[in-house]
Amino acid sequence: MTLNRSKQTTRSRRGRRLGALAAATLAAATVSAVAVNTAGAEENPDEGVGAAQAKVDNPYEGAQVYVNPTWSANAAAEPGGEAIADEPTGVWLDRISAIEGNDSPTTGSMGLADHLDEAVAQGADVIQVVIYNLPGRDCAALASNGELAADEIDRYKSEYIDEIVAIQSDPAYAGLRIVNVIEIDSLPNLVTNVSPRATATPQCDEMKSNGNYEDGVSYAVAELGALPNTYNYIDAGHHGWIGWGDTNPEYDNFNASAALFGSLIGQNGMTADHIHGFISNTANYSVLEEPYWTVDQNVGGQPLNQNPNLPWVDWNDFNNEKDFTEALREELIANGFNEDIGMLIDTSRNGWGGDYRPTGPSTSTDPVTFVDDSRIDQRIQKGNWCNQAGAGLGERPQASPEPWIDAYVWIKPPGESDGASEEIPNDEGKGFDEMCDPDYQGNPRNGNNPSGARDDMPLSGHWSSEQFQELLQNAYPPVG
Repeated sequence: MTLNRSKQTTRSRRGRRLGALAAATLAAATVSAVAVNTAGAEENPDEGVGAAQAKVDNPYEGAQVYVNPTWSANAAAEPGGEAIADEPTGVWLDRISAIEGNDSPTTGSMGLADHLDEAVAQGADVIQVVIYNLPGRDCAALASNGELAADEIDRYKSEYIDEIVAIQSDPAYAGLRIVNVIEIDSLPNLVTNVSPRATATPQCDEMKSNGNYEDGVSYAVAELGALPNTYNYIDAGHHGWIGWGDTNPEYDNFNASAALFGSLIGQNGMTADHIHGFISNTANYSVLEEPYWTVDQNVGGQPLNQNPNLPWVDWNDFNNEKDFTEALREELIANGFNEDIGMLIDTSRNGWGGDYRPTGPSTSTDPVTFVDDSRIDQRIQKGNWCNQAGAGLGERPQASPEPWIDAYVWIKPPGESDGASEEIPNDEGKGFDEMCDPDYQGNPRNGNNPSGARDDMPLSGHWSSEQFQELLQNAYPPVG
């Protein structure tokens, strides 16, 4: 979608910090835009900084990625935080008001246009934006429920996606590669948390029935993907969520999820060309690799992934994100996506360093003991997702770590909560989820295991100094 020039300019400039940016920033924006392959641009940003770049295979390759100053300031204010305060993190648009800037602890006072202006001023090549406001959002959780009711798909399109498209299409940002991470924790819920599965919730059944997840995601992808300088990555859960495939076909969610993603092609004009790739482990804790054991390893006379007494594996085909993303990419291509799609992995909190990190495989012949003593991922259960105690920073953001992976990224800003440990009244549409309560003993979605969550945590997206310090302490690779 595009707007006429006068309306677009007015809308995308509304609420900017013009006093703070001032003439110097606007001049820097022009210089930076030229520096990132926009030669010939006009000097007045309101008239357009320059022509869009040609799409590249990997937007992160050789790129300077935008550092969100709101998160950076929070990190730098923490003891030891300056060591990572210059790392790029995602800009989360988790409410309609966040588009213009809503002075919330989640996003600060900067709106989308402010961040894009700042990215140009930084001389960045890439900015990462999280599109996260589906109707009936996070149907299997409460901590990150959104502002839009299950049937408010029209508001999602007109007041949220269309507004974002109008800003991202501004010629002032033509020199930026805009990576859009599309609706985390949405589509996999339509496979794993709907009837007749024991993990079903009434909210997910409703979203499956009304089709608004598929409608919203395909609309967002098509509208954003039509812009010449955007790169869309759809969220694809993680191996501990949709890693069950042919090993246990009755509960297959790996192939079923890939098929669901493929079914979006053709909806709302979405094509395979509108998708640059997929992202796994967004705001989660699953490790990149388990160096000391494999799921098909034989311990105690039986393969680990076929042992009914081993709940950590539970017949899953994978135990890490590297293997999962490599296999998922091939399955996605088989379901209609282009052969050159790339994968992203969020490594912001999956390092699991510190004193509990094993240094080699266990010598035990008991399968449960062997896995528990050998595994890097120290969660009680793979379904645990809220403020996991003992977690650490993972690999720093980097491009092309593996041939099929476009980048390791920090989409979840380390130090920002997943959800409140107890109910906190708020006007952000965020409920209390028992999975964020350290005393909660679980439900079918996490195998009826304790939550493993930290205590004394604020609302999702709000800052926790205590969690940030733990992430620093348990970082792997270590910070320093």
